[in-house]
Amino acid sequence: MKKILSLIVMLSLVSSLQAVEVGKSAPEFSVKDCCGEEVKLSDYKGKTVVLEWTNPECPFVKKYYDGGHMQDLQKKYTDKGVIWLRINSSAPGKQGYLKDMEEAMELTKKQKAKATKLLLDSDGHVGKLYGAKTTPHMFVINTAGILVYAGAIDNDPDTSYDSKAKNYVADALDAALTNKSVETANTQPYGCSVKY
Repeated sequence: MKKILSLIVMLSLVSSLQAVEVGKSAPEFSVKDCCGEEVKLSDYKGKTVVLEWTNPECPFVKKYYDGGHMQDLQKKYTDKGVIWLRINSSAPGKQGYLKDMEEAMELTKKQKAKATKLLLDSDGHVGKLYGAKTTPHMFVINTAGILVYAGAIDNDPDTSYDSKAKNYVADALDAALTNKSVETANTQPYGCSVKY
């Protein structure tokens, strides 16, 4: 009976997540980063922005971080002026929860992340606003503030990295940076569920 109730609650949570719509303005948010500073999406008006939902204990996140693949992707695009925001929406007591700034900064250092910032969304308000379902779940916002991509990082829903996989985020960023339309703008995200 407990398992059934648990499943009902989980399904209810997933259905309550209203995903943002590609082609529409990306919703504004305000949340603290790992240094305790308030960060708003509007701080990056006129910039291309990536939102990456992350959980350091998720094997699908480790797939990209353990071999340095996510860091390479972050560096490639932040070097081109892209703002890359990692967002951890794990709630207190849940897998991947970062309890304080010190733990968050230690994780960033350990992973050698090249993202612009790590945002701590432990109450899940940003994750729910965007309908983030998995780690990783990726979003790309163009310089006009329009969401141009939402979904999986690539087309290989496995925990082992495949260099031949089609990287949807790289394709979306290449298009956004050259003012072209994104060929594949929506995909089904895969990975661990966000631990709200």
